[in-house]
Amino acid sequence: MARTPQIVATQFIILSLLSSFALILVQGDDQDFVRALDRKLLGLEKEKFSHFKMYWHDIVGGPNPSSVPVVNPPTNSSTAFGLITMIDNPLTEGPELTSKLLGKSQGFYSSASQKELGLLMAMNFHFIQGKYNGSTITILGRNQVFNKVREMPVVGGSGLFRFARGYAEARTHTFTPATGDAPVEYNIYVLHY
Repeated sequence: MARTPQIVATQFIILSLLSSFALILVQGDDQDFVRALDRKLLGLEKEKFSHFKMYWHDIVGGPNPSSVPVVNPPTNSSTAFGLITMIDNPLTEGPELTSKLLGKSQGFYSSASQKELGLLMAMNFHFIQGKYNGSTITILGRNQVFNKVREMPVVGGSGLFRFARGYAEARTHTFTPATGDAPVEYNIYVLHY
């Protein structure tokens, strides 16, 4: 059966209308407040994988604590369940508090387990050195304090760590029972742009 020019033109018009209708349906999901972007326009072309090692100083004793309880637990809790502590902890290059200051860990931790000492950690590691000055890595996760190594997710960041993801490993370096102070080694493995 031979196709006449009129049949070909009609088929072309129908195909064009169907394509336009399909395009409208696909774009119909877009709302005025959201649109797809090309990641290259934001400078998100090459992802990096970095390892950061630093020491997080939980200072709960003395005249100038960096960790302050803001909600106390019920007196009958063996795990301090319900305790919420705000932090502005120094991040240093070495385990000594006098070593080079890399930034601050700001946020809170809370005792979130009734059966064991398990903390909910929500904190930003805010850097003040070198090219990372002003950038943050955000950690949100569970910290089982008595485990030798605790792993928590990196859920994002800002500055040079936009769209960051990865994980952090925490290891208690030392603990002073008399004061409750503890430097904790953090190794952070992060994918970022």
